Amino acid sequence: MGKIKCVVWDLDNTVWDGALTEGEVTLKSNIVDIIRELDKRGILQSVCSKNDAGYTMEKLKEFGIDEYFLYPQINWNPKSENIRTICKSFNFGIDAIAFVDDQQFELDEVSFNIPEVLCINAENADTIPDMDEFIPLYITEDSKNRRHLYMNDIVRNDEESRFEGTSEEFLSTLGMRFIIRRAQKEDLKRVEELTVRTHQLNSTGTVYSFDELNEMIGSDKYEVIVVQLTDKYGDYGKIGVSVIEKEEGKWHLKMLLMSCRVMSKGVGSVLLKYIVNSAMDSNVKLYADFISTDRNRIMYVTYKFTGFREISKNGDVIQLVSEAEKPFKYPDYIDVDADIEF
Repeated sequence: MGKIKCVVWDLDNTVWDGALTEGEVTLKSNIVDIIRELDKRGILQSVCSKNDAGYTMEKLKEFGIDEYFLYPQINWNPKSENIRTICKSFNFGIDAIAFVDDQQFELDEVSFNIPEVLCINAENADTIPDMDEFIPLYITEDSKNRRHLYMNDIVRNDEESRFEGTSEEFLSTLGMRFIIRRAQKEDLKRVEELTVRTHQLNSTGTVYSFDELNEMIGSDKYEVIVVQLTDKYGDYGKIGVSVIEKEEGKWHLKMLLMSCRVMSKGVGSVLLKYIVNSAMDSNVKLYADFISTDRNRIMYVTYKFTGFREISKNGDVIQLVSEAEKPFKYPDYIDVDADIEF
């Protein structure tokens, strides 16, 4: 089991004592401390409860904890179905979810239908902060702000759902700024965190340690690049990383990844196009590694659509080469701000 990205809580006799349909309920002792501690660590949280949605959300607001729960699923559907909905809303792999409930029947129902989910009986909730799955490598500024970043996403998605026009027309209203720069030492904890957390838009699945990255940024042989994205709603945080190994006459793209949060924002190929353009400007041949996983097919497609061709395979490592003949243009709805001179 890897690190957990989201905890889905039952409510009755889990977050609070008692059942909402049967009368008054009171918060369980220490539960708010646990919720706040997970939030500080950058672990997102949601709710899956068989109750009336309106009344339940009012009660969560009354207790002052409604803001911690994103994409709440409060209805009478099977909890496994609701957990899949939550997972899809966050765009996570299902094995990044933990589910806490007091009823063994509900835990069994979820375990049977989604065995990848980590199921925890509510009587063991106090142990959650000490479990390895809930202890991140680092707590970065992006970690601390993660819930607010996703809350901004919810506002964006809500506005997009009401927007009358094409997806590209909507994106052009956001005022997106795509910032590309060399990584600094203070970025490296977040860079390592991204390599651990990102699966769908990760070209190799390679996890570089802080020490490895720190050695790279101090070497003329490597370029470690980070990407930040902002728009009119605020900052997405650091959402992309690439590692380039440089040799005479050629560059080797060892890793390329983008946060899954930006998959729908039309920016997935911008960093790769920037690297291709920079290689052409520097008059070097650009090669790239790709290691196929059960989740990163979209990254392979991104390489192919950006003019890369497969030339060899050594074990699991596929080597690609760029055959681009002219520089790529970036989408009109994105302002690309790059301050790197190779």
